[in-house]
Amino acid sequence: MTTTPQLTHPAIIDATVAYVKQELQGAEGGHDWWHIYRVWQQAKQIALHEDVNLLVVELGALLHDIADSKFHGGDEELGPAKAAAFLEAQDVAEEVTEAVTQIIRHISFKGGNHARTYWSPELAVVQDADRLDAMGAVGIARAFNYGGFKNRPLYDPAIAPDMQMSKEAYKSSAAPTINHFYEKLLLLKDRMNTPSGKALAASRHAFMEQYLEQFYSEWNGQAK
Repeated sequence: MTTTPQLTHPAIIDATVAYVKQELQGAEGGHDWWHIYRVWQQAKQIALHEDVNLLVVELGALLHDIADSKFHGGDEELGPAKAAAFLEAQDVAEEVTEAVTQIIRHISFKGGNHARTYWSPELAVVQDADRLDAMGAVGIARAFNYGGFKNRPLYDPAIAPDMQMSKEAYKSSAAPTINHFYEKLLLLKDRMNTPSGKALAASRHAFMEQYLEQFYSEWNGQAK
């Protein structure tokens, strides 16, 4: 299922943008329309260097968080179901709808011990774009925004990161936000799929390491 980057479908993309903006009104700031927008734009840039179906990439990026399970009682099938219903109403081809729903179903980071059960070139691109938005300056901002949304402490030296969490433990974790750097954000660099994603992740990873060094220095009253 491949196409060149020039072959896209503006009408369905425009309709999807409008639908996502409507559905995510009032969403938590790290998972709102602007998160979708950044992932969408980044995915299109990565796709330029990959042999993928651009329509699937764009729709996957736009719909990947249409009903994020952590805001819907852990329901991991609500997002794929909503996306499928929307795409079917737009008369999108069945194989495109299936590819998009598989991206939504499998894109998320689910903890350090979760094995991959599905792969496609389009998933690789959208997943890299989504992971890049969890890294660097924006990733740091998103982490603390979500931590505040969940009323989590910034940091507690007595609570060590849990590097062996199951999927269930990862989803229910209430650990300090700084722990999230070790349990997810700093792991992403080595889990990128595409050459472009890996190159972009390197600088964002380095920025997060620099941030943590400064954070601990200030926490202990040692910063200049």
